[in-house]
Amino acid sequence: MKIVCLDAKTLGNYDLSIFNDFGEFKSYEITKKDEVIERLKEADVAMVNKIIINKEVIDNTNLKLILETATGVNNIDVTYANSKGIKVKNVEAYSTKSVVQHTFALLFAFLNQIIYYDKWCKEQKWVQSPIFTDFSKILHSLENKKYGIIGLGTIGKEVAKIANSFGANVCYYSTSGLNHNSDYISLNLDELLNTCDIISIHAPLNDKTYNLIDYEKMKLLKDGAILINVGRGGIINEQDLAKIMDEKGIRVGLDVLEKEPMMQDHPLLKIKNIQNLILTPHIAWASEEAIDNLMKKVYQNLKEWIENGK
Repeated sequence: MKIVCLDAKTLGNYDLSIFNDFGEFKSYEITKKDEVIERLKEADVAMVNKIIINKEVIDNTNLKLILETATGVNNIDVTYANSKGIKVKNVEAYSTKSVVQHTFALLFAFLNQIIYYDKWCKEQKWVQSPIFTDFSKILHSLENKKYGIIGLGTIGKEVAKIANSFGANVCYYSTSGLNHNSDYISLNLDELLNTCDIISIHAPLNDKTYNLIDYEKMKLLKDGAILINVGRGGIINEQDLAKIMDEKGIRVGLDVLEKEPMMQDHPLLKIKNIQNLILTPHIAWASEEAIDNLMKKVYQNLKEWIENGK
């Protein structure tokens, strides 16, 4: 059996040699679009994260199994693969703790003015201070803040639990309309945006959530509100976000963008209030522990398929 991983660089420094347990294993750090078919020519199993596996790839290879090293399978034509007898196996709930932790890292960076005060100290302004502390920036507690969650799935529920433990008043908006939770108050989207001090997005990208937060919706946000997206790029309209950030005093933490990697001429890089923006490069999921959990589950997916075809 030949197993080929096409984008190992997206998996950090994980030791993929464990997959030699199942046969011949070949790994490529990065694979360009025009290299995919050639590299999968002799493969029985393709292991991918963001590489596109479409009808053309399927028709020109002899794959039997596609291992998605993530939860989302929007990069794979699953229906066509299944029609050709090719199994597609993904991994769920491997990075919940990691994403939740990153959500609060972004939030507390704003509430506690971490970036400002780190720079302030390193510029030796503390050295020059006549008192032991500084009040150039105001810190805020999470206690008694209204915290709105968009997407109360597995990750959203964990965020709600932790926010509640800090004394926040948690409410939520279900993007699917199917999630109901009596522990927290359910609001429509406009009311949540208009009344919450903090809003974090933990929803998938689909027809209901694409451009869910556009200019008109962002106009509803309170001045000083904090908006965090660790869900999917495309849920917030980024052109509109750049515009509103120059008009209102909102603060925004983003771990995801609609197009990744970030475009050189991205409008968010040109905003006047750049100090109100924190960007991280889609790393919320990628703690060492989460990647280890992910790849153990990928290994198990392959093992189960070999043993019983599931």
